Amino acid sequence: MMDNVSVISMFTLSGFSGTFSHRVTLFLLTLLCYCVIWLVNLTIVVTIIIDKNLHEPMYIFLCNLCINGLYGTAGFYPKFLHDLLSTTYLISVPGCFLQGFMVHSSVCAELSLLALMAYDRYVAICRPLLYHSMMNTKRVGVYVFFAWITPFFLLFISTGTTVTSKFCGSHIPKIYCINLLISKLACSASIAQVVFPAFNYTFYVGHAVFIFWTYVFLIKSCKASKENRSKFMQTCLPHLLALMIFAGSVLLDLLYVRFGSKELSENVQNLMSMEFLVIPPIINPLIYGFRLTHLRKRIAHFLCRTALVCRLKD
Repeated sequence: MMDNVSVISMFTLSGFSGTFSHRVTLFLLTLLCYCVIWLVNLTIVVTIIIDKNLHEPMYIFLCNLCINGLYGTAGFYPKFLHDLLSTTYLISVPGCFLQGFMVHSSVCAELSLLALMAYDRYVAICRPLLYHSMMNTKRVGVYVFFAWITPFFLLFISTGTTVTSKFCGSHIPKIYCINLLISKLACSASIAQVVFPAFNYTFYVGHAVFIFWTYVFLIKSCKASKENRSKFMQTCLPHLLALMIFAGSVLLDLLYVRFGSKELSENVQNLMSMEFLVIPPIINPLIYGFRLTHLRKRIAHFLCRTALVCRLKD
């Protein structure tokens, strides 16, 4: 039996059975969505990188948030687009682990970056005299480094607990791979497969609690000052909206994976599992682009200048 188990080299993503009759339409809509994600996120990233006036902590964190959006969706959309035009829906075991790693690490990195953005707004509004010393270039660089390296390290360890397992099944009831469903296919579970994911969940729930506490404190602090209320509405409200959209999307998927009902149609299940890979990567750049006046003006200036250069070349 174990000899047969060890030869499993491909998993089947069994969440695609309900998409066959509409796959061309879904392919075109998904391709359009992915192009929009690249357009809006890349516009923010390029604008912030090119314009030295935007080399401030708030915009640096935003730039990394958009880069993370591109990174996370790159782990899902190319494979999903390929599967929509396929009939086998297979993914190699290493490819499945890589996809799960990219999706999970992107979610964790986004939480870390949102926590940094909340902390940045707390210092800017509640400790304005200390802002430039507490959020100097060196510290911001260290913060961003750990916001990226920590989820990569934790997910690498967590994934490593399953990667050497022997598998007794090959069907993943989803349209993409996640570590929880991969580990369920293992013939036997080790303590490490329980401990490390539990630690990761706890660690990033701690991030969510920190963000919630920070915004509660900010709201209370801003009530007493008209100037602080203006700052909150201008710079904190986009962060809060982005957090709510992201948290709602991820929570919906997590709750379904853990407690979901099989009575739901497969299309509804797929929509629930895709939401955090569709809505936040598109909405986040639009929220910041419209709400942050300085950034909005820079984007408009950048686009106008690009259009002018193209006309002159013609």
